[in-house]
Amino acid sequence: MPENRLKKEGYIYSSYGDEKYLRHAVASVKTLRRYDEDRPVALYCSNEHIQILKKNGLTDLFDQIHFLPEENRSITGFKHQVHKFMPYEKNLFLDSDIIWCRDPDPLWSVLETFHFTISGNHIADGFFGGPKGIGIVADVIFQRRKRTLKKFGLTYLNRVQTGMIYAADRDVAEDVCRAAKEFLSRRDETHFRSRKSETGRNEESCEWSLGMAMSKLNIPILPWLNGFNSPQLDYIESYTSHNKDFSKVTCTLYNDRFVYDFKAVRSGLLRKLLISLFSLVPGKGDFMRVTPYCLHFGWYHQKKPFYDFADRVWEGLVGRE
Repeated sequence: MPENRLKKEGYIYSSYGDEKYLRHAVASVKTLRRYDEDRPVALYCSNEHIQILKKNGLTDLFDQIHFLPEENRSITGFKHQVHKFMPYEKNLFLDSDIIWCRDPDPLWSVLETFHFTISGNHIADGFFGGPKGIGIVADVIFQRRKRTLKKFGLTYLNRVQTGMIYAADRDVAEDVCRAAKEFLSRRDETHFRSRKSETGRNEESCEWSLGMAMSKLNIPILPWLNGFNSPQLDYIESYTSHNKDFSKVTCTLYNDRFVYDFKAVRSGLLRKLLISLFSLVPGKGDFMRVTPYCLHFGWYHQKKPFYDFADRVWEGLVGRE
């Protein structure tokens, strides 16, 4: 691949708060370098994290390290402002709880067809930004999702997964961010719930507002569940096989999205029962074993394997705890 193209394309990470989040970004970059040694990586972080990198001699892991202002040290503070953090012509923003599983060259070839995109699904289900439990029944009965769309003049709603955001046009990125901030400021006029109400969450979500912005501006998403070419898949223990250092990863991906979404069912017995029942319909039980470009540890109750991996990577780099 031409060197000038590689210099135009780069990865963006951010870290702030507890040191563990810096460790996560470092671990993610180390897995990226298994497959891509050429494209640059930029890190936007707090002064505290910059000093930790310097103290441990780890600044060379990143091609650029920038100070992240206080007002941008949150999920919405950063992802609703990505147009301000575009050091390259083509920028791929990544969550730090991601492990790279394969060569990203083909992914970049797909990304260059977009000006701006976010990985996701074309249709958001009722759980997206809504209640995760029995409360969803009331939302369905009272058609709250449909009422939200009608109020804001939308005919569809994307389900975006912002662990992967691509931006090559600053103006388009700013348009999306501006619309998302406006939607978030009007949350009380929607059916969406605050992410802070979920166990273990202390920051507001950026996803439903970005999903609405993408729909409002008719900007296409990057298909998240795309068979053997899936940009990223969630780590779910019962759906994922891997070795200790995650250099070999295989995920079970049901071809039918409705059946695949049973992964959210915590009870293994109930999940298997539901899959068995729906598999009686031809095609519903079909599945692939795929290696996505990225394995994303986005589920709160499934993060421990990544935490352990990130700690091992850190200890291997600094030689001590």
